[in-house]
Amino acid sequence: MNPKYDIAILGAGIVGAACALEFSRAGLSVAVIERDAIASGATGAAMGHVVVMDDSPAQFALTTWSQSLWAALAPELPASVEYYLPGTLWIAADEEEMIEVRRKLESYTAGGISCELLDSQSLSEAEPNLRRPLTGGLLVRHDAVLHPENAAQYLIGESQKLGAQLILGHAVAAAARNHLSLDNGDSIHAAAIINAAGAFSPSITPGIPVKKRKGHLILTDHYPGYIHHQLVELGYLKSAHASTADSVAFNIQPRLSGHLLVGSSRQYGAENPEVDQHILDAMMARAALYMPGLPSLTALRSWTGFRAATPDKLPLIGPTEDPTLWLATGHEGLGITTSLGTARLLADHLLRRPSAIPIAPYLPSRLTSLQETR
Repeated sequence: MNPKYDIAILGAGIVGAACALEFSRAGLSVAVIERDAIASGATGAAMGHVVVMDDSPAQFALTTWSQSLWAALAPELPASVEYYLPGTLWIAADEEEMIEVRRKLESYTAGGISCELLDSQSLSEAEPNLRRPLTGGLLVRHDAVLHPENAAQYLIGESQKLGAQLILGHAVAAAARNHLSLDNGDSIHAAAIINAAGAFSPSITPGIPVKKRKGHLILTDHYPGYIHHQLVELGYLKSAHASTADSVAFNIQPRLSGHLLVGSSRQYGAENPEVDQHILDAMMARAALYMPGLPSLTALRSWTGFRAATPDKLPLIGPTEDPTLWLATGHEGLGITTSLGTARLLADHLLRRPSAIPIAPYLPSRLTSLQETR
């Protein structure tokens, strides 16, 4: 076996799936190689929050653009993807966090994002099951929620309709210079190879600055109407910036199905995929500070996943020193949001098309340059 493709994509998570559809729609021959199943990694363990974030101008640009691409795709999505717009409520527990709310309001408004400042009373009215009093919050109206696994399945399915080949159950042993070697001895030739293997991408491209970051989630039974928005504490931002210590933060999502998805946690250096009960206990204790009734709800299951984290919190999108090997990894907790933007940006760059945003902030070479100056 030595087939030839224009594009070979390593990984069938949401990013690899988005790349498959983008390049297939461009008329290229595409193969997607996945050692397990579609969305078997971080995608299948994700919340599915399509959210604008503004930790940096580059993050804001990529999340905003990607969210608009999801909105444009929404009419095509089947009901199984469960795409809808509950919006996000960023919750401030004190006046210090209200300063951050006002900063985000100014930042988002300047960037054309529809949002509204809520005082304590308005917050209580918007979400009656939150504890009272909380200081206030920021409602970001057009943030969306979707079912990540079903979204990845849809994107792969659409790419297959256009001729993309899906190769499941085989790991990539080596990938370089237009050539892929699979663990069964088969070889694949491709004009361009895209490493979209998430937290496992360094095993294919050694030396890239991507580390595993373990996270836990809890799924409750059906409680329709218990919450109305994705609720996130402002402390989540502090937790997300912690690069070494374990941390938890209140983050809860209403699914169209009526289930609630409760997060979140971050752990560096944790290689065991098993659920850590002490982390679940800490998550629920943190959540109870914001929503006292939550621990009384029935939890159906909990699970973990490994996010792909980079030192500067931005993904790696673009070519490596091997001009035939491209990266689409390092998205950490924003892979669902930025999958469509990543795929479009890669295709624009590889096919030399104009793009809505510059690729420079996400190029893998930026981190090489940063390391060389230290």
